[in-house]
Amino acid sequence: MIRIASLAFALGAMIVPCLADDNGNGGQSCSGLPTDNQLKAFLKAAPTPGHTQDAGGLFHGDRMWGAVVNRDGKICSFATNTDDSSQVWPGSQAIAKAKAYTANAFSLDTLALSTARLYTFTQPGHSLWSLGQSNLFNPQFLAGTGGQGGGDNQIAGGLIFFGGGVPLYKNGKIIGGLGVSGDTSCTDHEIAKRVRNAAGLNPPGGATVDDITYTATEGASVFTHPLCINTFRNGTFVGNEAVATGY
Repeated sequence: MIRIASLAFALGAMIVPCLADDNGNGGQSCSGLPTDNQLKAFLKAAPTPGHTQDAGGLFHGDRMWGAVVNRDGKICSFATNTDDSSQVWPGSQAIAKAKAYTANAFSLDTLALSTARLYTFTQPGHSLWSLGQSNLFNPQFLAGTGGQGGGDNQIAGGLIFFGGGVPLYKNGKIIGGLGVSGDTSCTDHEIAKRVRNAAGLNPPGGATVDDITYTATEGASVFTHPLCINTFRNGTFVGNEAVATGY
């Protein structure tokens, strides 16, 4: 009986961590962040092509990879908003994971810094040029189109400096990052904002405190991001505005 009880206890110790969440990553490190299934649902609900909240771009946000990391930068969840992941650009999986890592890596409780706002800083002649060489993405942590692998609870790294990555917050504290990729970088950013808002993980200051900025209408700044094909922001088409200069 003692031997049987000991075996049951050992098996229980092995099984319980796997039941902590549906990501298979132990649970506690990803507490409060979207699971794979939740992320997929948010991504599916985010696009509204042809309606007042069109996200623009090539596919209106209908072919997206999304990824979430925790505050340590470890992958907590990833998903596509299509049932067949092969119909989203395969290269976008790595970009989504790197955007999630980047948004988390350079944001604080007091500073929400989307990847869109890092664009100009990291261009030649600006103060953070070559920052991307400091932490390269590890392709070992990618899933195949069949769903195998993916790097749950691993730090894939990677730094991306265009729209689509946003930090995630709970009770005013940063808890991780979200990355979205599969369309233009401008559309990626729009979908990322919507997913973050739907998940209730906006930063202090609200859903648009780290919003993408484009044009001369807003004034040139070091946070300016280039316009994309068919650019929409918060449901408004902005593709005909003058491009900002002088930054």
